[in-house]
Amino acid sequence: MNWKRTALIVIPILLVGLVVYYFTDIVAYVLISWVLSMIGQPIMKFLTRIRIQNFQVGRTLAAMLTIVLYFIIFMGLSLIFVPMLIQQANNLSQVEYESIFVALQEPLQNLNDQLAAWGIATEGDLSFTAFRDTVAGYFQPAMIGNFVGSIFGLATNFLIGLFSIVFITLFFLKESNLFDNAILSLVPTEYERDTLRVIDRITNLLRNYFGGILLQMTIITTLVSVLLGLLGVGNALLIGSFAALINVIPYVGPLIGAIFGMFITVSSNLDADFYQFLLPLLLKVAVVFAFMQLIDNFVLQPFIYSKSVKAHPLEIFLLILVAAKIGGIVGMILAIPTYTVIRVIAATFLNHWKIVQRITSGMREKSSENTG
Repeated sequence: MNWKRTALIVIPILLVGLVVYYFTDIVAYVLISWVLSMIGQPIMKFLTRIRIQNFQVGRTLAAMLTIVLYFIIFMGLSLIFVPMLIQQANNLSQVEYESIFVALQEPLQNLNDQLAAWGIATEGDLSFTAFRDTVAGYFQPAMIGNFVGSIFGLATNFLIGLFSIVFITLFFLKESNLFDNAILSLVPTEYERDTLRVIDRITNLLRNYFGGILLQMTIITTLVSVLLGLLGVGNALLIGSFAALINVIPYVGPLIGAIFGMFITVSSNLDADFYQFLLPLLLKVAVVFAFMQLIDNFVLQPFIYSKSVKAHPLEIFLLILVAAKIGGIVGMILAIPTYTVIRVIAATFLNHWKIVQRITSGMREKSSENTG
C-alpha cells in the first residue's frame, strides 16, 4: 500500500518536472506571480477592510491598488538606482584599465616580496603580467558596452514577461484560491485535503522566507550604505544596494559584493595615492563587509531560516553545493525555497520513508510545538 501511495505521488511530481522543463518561462511567470500574490495578501487584507460610508474596497480594486503599489515601489527604486548604474557603467567603460594595473603594480610586488621573505612564496609567484591579463579578460570596456547593449536588446522579452506577471498576479490577488484550485485539479480526490494542507504550509513558509529576504536586503543596504558613507567611501548607496542584492546568492554572494565594492572604490580613485588614500579606503570597505557578514550570519540568516527552512546548517550547505552543480548561480538562489517545498510535500505524502522522517524532523517538531 505504501508503494502504491508513493507511486501516486512520485509519478505526478516527475510529470510536473517535465512540464516545468519544457515550459520554463511560463512556469517562472506563474511562480513569480504566486510569490508576489503571497507578499501582497497582507496589503489586500488591509485594503478590503477600508470602508468609507457605504463604499467598501472590493477585491478587484484592492488587487489593482496592490499592483499599482508594486509599480510605485519598482519605479521609485529604478529612479534611484538606474541612473547610478548607467553612470557607473559609463565611467567603467571609459576607464583606462592600464592605469589600474600601474596603481596596483607596486603593492602587488611588495606583497610578493613579503610572502617570499616569509617562505610562503617565491619571487615571481604573483606575476603582475598574469594578474593584468586575468583582470583585463573580465573587465574590458568593450565587454561592458556589449553587456549594456544586450540589456536593451532584451527589452521586448522583458516587457512580455512583465505584462504576463502583472496579469497573472492580478488574478492571484483577486482570487486567493485560484492557485490552490489549479493544483487541486491535478491531484486525486482522496488527496485533496492533504494537498490543501501542504499548500497552506508551503505558502506560510515561503511568505516568511521571502519576507525575511526583503528585510535582509533592506537592512544590508542601509547598514553598508550608511557605514561606507560615514567612513567617506564614495558610491556608498550603489555598493550597499549591490551587496544586498547579490547577498541572495548563498556563500558566494557576500564575497562578490565585497569584490565589487573594492573594484568600484579603486576605479573611482585612480589618481589617488595608493598607500595614503586608496589602501585605507579599501580597508574600510573590507571592515564594513566583514561586519555586515557577521550581522548576516549570526542575526539575519538564523531568523530567516528558523522561520522557513528549519534545516540543519550542514544540510543547507550541502544543498547549496548540489544546487550550484546542477543550476549554477540560479540554482543556488532557488535551492532553499525549492527544498522547502520538497520537504513539506515529502513530510505529508512520503513520511513512511526513513530518510524523509530524518530530514523533516525539525519541521514536525516545530509543528507539534505550535499545535501544543
